[in-house]
Amino acid sequence: MVGSGDGTAPRAHTDGAIGYGDVKLAAERIAGGVRPVVVAPVEGPGGPMSFALEYLQHTGSFKARGALNLTTAMAETGRIPAAGIVIASGGNAGLACAWAAGRVGVPATVFVPENAPAVKVERLRALGARVEAVGREYAEAAEAARRFAAETGALASHAYDHPLIAAGAGTLVEEILTARPSVTTLVVAVGGGGLFAGVATAAAEHGLRVVAVEPEGSRALSAALEAGEPVDVPVASVAADSLGARRVSAEALRRARADRVRSLLVPDEAIVAARRRLWAEHRIAVEFGAATALAAPWSGAFRPAEGEEPCVVLCGANTDPADLSGAAHPIG
Repeated sequence: MVGSGDGTAPRAHTDGAIGYGDVKLAAERIAGGVRPVVVAPVEGPGGPMSFALEYLQHTGSFKARGALNLTTAMAETGRIPAAGIVIASGGNAGLACAWAAGRVGVPATVFVPENAPAVKVERLRALGARVEAVGREYAEAAEAARRFAAETGALASHAYDHPLIAAGAGTLVEEILTARPSVTTLVVAVGGGGLFAGVATAAAEHGLRVVAVEPEGSRALSAALEAGEPVDVPVASVAADSLGARRVSAEALRRARADRVRSLLVPDEAIVAARRRLWAEHRIAVEFGAATALAAPWSGAFRPAEGEEPCVVLCGANTDPADLSGAAHPIG
């Protein structure tokens, strides 16, 4: 990989696309630095299913994979400036960035929306990050982070739209197949598309299907598929703190056009129900973004075909579990 020459991270391809080779390189780069995913078999609708327990990852979400891939790549080339790393995030990417920055001894500044969950902000500060709250949506925090990078020279990371971030996320697939070779389909939640792009890249190499699930009120990928290009969408969902990107990445859109990929929408009611059911039946507490993926098979929006074995990626658990047992979280 080569540096971009402008202080940003080295890129696998100038257009932001990634290939399976980038995922394999990411796996080598982060080996020993992340926790291998645990895959738990469960009974699904119509047959066997499994959960990929990626919420057990460092910092509580899959984001640690991409953050460590980017930070390690930059450290290897000596391209992390004195100002450190800056990122905009609803919480999870910021946590991962702060954690990865700490591993190489550089500062991290994280811009979050003003409505970012307090549990995530507290953990960011505990990891040593400087936290700046700006605006009500991810896009506003992202613009503030861009200005900070321009003014200070800090390395600009991204919550999802960077090839090193997406490639790191894709390292999940090989681990899932190693743990459970019978898996035929991967079910993932989509916000900006980093997890989906990486997973779809690796899944294509293994001939797996991918089901991309979004909240009805935060549908950047499905809107891009309809428009033929990434477009801005309004964001209004219970899962907006982690799936609240206003625009999907071009790489996610490219991967979503593949034959073995399906895009689905689920309502907030199904997301809330899936999260509560997961707690009630399995004593697993996840955030609404992770429950979005599970809402697809559990609500019937995705019905596995005969012989199909899905694995649902439970991607994060940076949540306040206090509302799991009651009728909290009003919809709308």
